Amino acid sequence: MTEQGVRWTAEQVWALAPDAASRKAGGKLGTAGPWSEVGSGEGAVWGLCKGSGSRPYQTVVDLADAAGPAYKCSCPSRKFPCKHALGLLLLWAGGDGSVPASAGPPDWAEQWLAGRRKRAESKPARSEGSSPAGPADPEAARRRAERRAERVTAGATELEQRLADLLRGGLAAAEQAGYGLWDETAARMVDAQAPGLAARVRELGAIPGSGAGWPARLLEECALLHLLDQGWLHRERLPDTLAATVRSRLGLPATADGAPVRDRWLVLAQYDTVDPKLTTRRIWLHGAASGGTRLLLSYGAAGRAPELSLPVGLALDAELSAHPGAGRPRSALGERYAAPAPAAFRPPGTTTAEAAARYGEALRDDPWLESVPVTLDRVIPVPDGDLWQLADADTDSALPLTRAARSRPGLWRLVALSGGAPVTVFGECGHRGFTPLTAWPQGTGEAVPLC
Repeated sequence: MTEQGVRWTAEQVWALAPDAASRKAGGKLGTAGPWSEVGSGEGAVWGLCKGSGSRPYQTVVDLADAAGPAYKCSCPSRKFPCKHALGLLLLWAGGDGSVPASAGPPDWAEQWLAGRRKRAESKPARSEGSSPAGPADPEAARRRAERRAERVTAGATELEQRLADLLRGGLAAAEQAGYGLWDETAARMVDAQAPGLAARVRELGAIPGSGAGWPARLLEECALLHLLDQGWLHRERLPDTLAATVRSRLGLPATADGAPVRDRWLVLAQYDTVDPKLTTRRIWLHGAASGGTRLLLSYGAAGRAPELSLPVGLALDAELSAHPGAGRPRSALGERYAAPAPAAFRPPGTTTAEAAARYGEALRDDPWLESVPVTLDRVIPVPDGDLWQLADADTDSALPLTRAARSRPGLWRLVALSGGAPVTVFGECGHRGFTPLTAWPQGTGEAVPLC
């Protein structure tokens, strides 16, 4: 394996940062000053970074891994990539000769790289020589599934009663009850092994007193929760795909059962959502040949970033298998045939009116859907009073940006990238508006992450 022919851009490196603090700290290390013995070759980048101690930190990044870049650093950070790995990649992406091509990595880097690649080579051999592993006891698995279904049914029935009590007493009582009522109800749903219901109940607790119009918003969310309860309690009457969507929304486990689709999957966006117990990473992919847009989910325990990380703008030659559910784009990443590499293609765009129509059509299959992935072509970010919207350059329609999008630095990056000219933007379109995640300026294939 040789040195990569095309270096990453700084934006692709920034997209790997697990959080804003790492992005800021990594930026300070993206200069040659703290680094020594840096080099690149054989699909890797390495170097020594001076820290506060007497010994420099040994940092190496494997760029040739088919699962995406992998990192090793002798610093004590639990984040992946750490600030040293980010700084090293930024230095390499600069392309100013600070990270020269080398004949081979030093021993400390070579040992780690060789071990990783040996394990990667041995995995296919083991899988080819072994038989598929099935359930040790199918009957026991069936009984466990039945017991869980009974618990979920009991939880959904109890939740229906609590919603009825809320409406009977009036929505104004919800503000007086405080968050404790919802937290206790969510705990009951966790006991019922219905984490999807628990998460939606917790969201209800943040609505009362949240500003003008909160009773209407609370009523809407209660109606959707009631619909989900009824979907489970009468699941035998539903079409198979809608029943699978209900199970998924309740948080019941399901394996990817779709036929594997091999394609060159362009990484459209990657971002994390964090709660006290779990970090969830969402990675959007677009197939060059299939034309589909798919979602990968990866998880990390509290305080740790998820392991899977794919730089925006690179393409991955891999197989994806779809999860069950009506119109849901989630997939599982299967066999990978090559390391992510730069790609010049981008997804085809549409208008803002068509994007809104797509979301409406998707709600027919999944009434609980928050948003759909959409690429908008030739749109311009423009202010609308205190708000912002993406306006079509060739029509008189527009989409408002979500509140979350308006509070992120990515909005100003998008405004600067556009400069009043049309851009192509990928993001999520839903009932709260449009959240831009990645943009491409006119006349260039370089993706610019916005999240």
